[in-house]
Amino acid sequence: MIFLELVLQNFGPYAGKQIINLNPRIDEDNIRPIILLGGMNGGGKTTLMDAIRLALYGQRAQCSTRGNLSYSDFLNQCVNSQANPIDKTRIELVFEHIEDDKPVKYRVVRTWEKNPKDGKDSLGILGDDETWPQSLANIWDEYIENILPIGISNLFLFDGEQVKELAEQETPPPVVVDAINGLLGLELADKLAVDLEILVNRKKKENADNEDLAKLEELENRLSEQLQKQEIKQAELITLEAEKKLLKTQSDEALDKYMAEGGKIAAERSQLDTQKENQVKNAENVRKSLCELAEDVLPLALIPNLLSQIQIQGEKEFKIQQIQLAKDVLIERDKRLINLLNQLNLELDKIKNIQNFLSQDIDNLYAANSSTEINWLNADEESLSLLDNLIYRLPNAQNLARKQLLELQNYEEEIITIDRQIQTAAAPEEYIKLQKAREKAQAELNKVNTNFELLTRTLGELEIAINKTKKELNSYTSDNLKYQSTEHLINAATKVQNTLKIFRERLTLRKLNKLEEEVKNCFLYLLHKSDLVHRIAIDAKSFGLSLYDLNGKPVPKHRLSAGEKQLLAIAFLWGLAKVSGKRLPVAIDTPLGRLDSSHRNNLVERYFPSASHQVILLSTDTEISKKEVELLRENEAIAREYLLQYNSGKRETTINPGYFW
Repeated sequence: MIFLELVLQNFGPYAGKQIINLNPRIDEDNIRPIILLGGMNGGGKTTLMDAIRLALYGQRAQCSTRGNLSYSDFLNQCVNSQANPIDKTRIELVFEHIEDDKPVKYRVVRTWEKNPKDGKDSLGILGDDETWPQSLANIWDEYIENILPIGISNLFLFDGEQVKELAEQETPPPVVVDAINGLLGLELADKLAVDLEILVNRKKKENADNEDLAKLEELENRLSEQLQKQEIKQAELITLEAEKKLLKTQSDEALDKYMAEGGKIAAERSQLDTQKENQVKNAENVRKSLCELAEDVLPLALIPNLLSQIQIQGEKEFKIQQIQLAKDVLIERDKRLINLLNQLNLELDKIKNIQNFLSQDIDNLYAANSSTEINWLNADEESLSLLDNLIYRLPNAQNLARKQLLELQNYEEEIITIDRQIQTAAAPEEYIKLQKAREKAQAELNKVNTNFELLTRTLGELEIAINKTKKELNSYTSDNLKYQSTEHLINAATKVQNTLKIFRERLTLRKLNKLEEEVKNCFLYLLHKSDLVHRIAIDAKSFGLSLYDLNGKPVPKHRLSAGEKQLLAIAFLWGLAKVSGKRLPVAIDTPLGRLDSSHRNNLVERYFPSASHQVILLSTDTEISKKEVELLRENEAIAREYLLQYNSGKRETTINPGYFW
């Protein structure tokens, strides 16, 4: 399938009639896959995707701006605001696909007026012979399902936000799971099982007696009500989930504002005041200790040289005093010795010689240790000991004073820091506003979380009730069937259902094995890092991805960077497209918005030219910038380029040839 042309007339921001040639063929021998459309945000890129979906699927189209609108209201919303009320809005999509080994071209035309009476559009299908085969328009929904089923369309027509959501979740969202089931052909087995169940119930109803019939009707009505309730609850759950995401964002923003504007500091004002008071007390205690040091030996640190001189002088004087005392003692001893010698009647000359020797010896001893210095201090031994003790204690006092001065400085700096925190805190009234806003947002989020949990629990209980009703419905009247043929049909249908279950499991495994290999190859090709992942496993129920390294050990997804996660999501979509075996165009809105330069280059060089035989890219100037577009041009990958120029004054978009550069 190839999209050849898209015509818009008074659709969304596209006023008048505008035509986009989407044919990737430059000529018969030159085919380039990429159709590049550039436009700024809000310029109408997503509207083009909606136009393609609307042309193909009509009322069933999953358009971005439809939401919960009815189809009639949605069509009115799509009419250009500046268009003449009598002019029709028109979408034409020309595509080509292969039928019976021959290319066949169709032009799908949808037109409608503002406030249509029947609330619908008019559908026309123009064939190769430029005729309107009305019969094909009547069965168009069934026809297009054989070419591009709506269930798998999101795997070929997707946007960057879808890739981001797929990258961030551990398991694919329900819409992707449904598309995977359709793409792998698994929904056929599910549909056949449901059809068999309907057939069995119908046969039971036909052959049951009146009592059984009433019971069957009651069970069927109960099951129908339960299924309807389940559908409503699931829709409510989806709405709640979206509301929860929105409220979570609002709560985070309120918290960020509360934190940024000093709310937290204001809330902790009393704690900061207590901290400041404690630090002030600590500083006062240090100052008191410093005063005690100043009352003791610390002031002597101002005269260290003078203290040394006093110590030396005192020691000298004390030594002289000791020598003088020793001299007096020796003189007294010599007198007693001479008296003793006189009593011994020794010769006088010998005694005189001894006396002269002793006198001269004392004079010599005293002369060797005598000093001419003036005695200033007259320090005794106790004073000198006290001086030595003071000099010994002085270094410790100095070290202690330095340490306490450093502590005092730290305390004073902490006090200044706390003062700044208190000064930057929000004013009380502003703090109250911030706190109320945060509490309100948190309360709303908590309320939605509670409702979400209750609704999830209700759905679980409803699922159990539905299974119970189905079980009762299947087992009821099994002993009261009147006809053997019907009983045989029911028994055979049960066997077929069991066989279908086994078939589906085996088909899933076979398909998933192939898909796992394709996703791995695509991921490694895009990532250009062959040592990161050796094997990718896909869960058969949830379709969640598990990565394993060369040693068979799991590689947690949180270890991947944000860019690697998005490449993995793109590889998943690419692998699904390959496994499907369908040659379908790929259209990507916002393809590179959240990727860094290296991962952008990988997508530009490896994915875009190879994603399909036709790749429609809808990009802003910052996504596919000048560097990327020049690379695609050099590789001859671009067939056509268009620029969506939005006039904010007229609120209109014009499609012109060329790109931003």
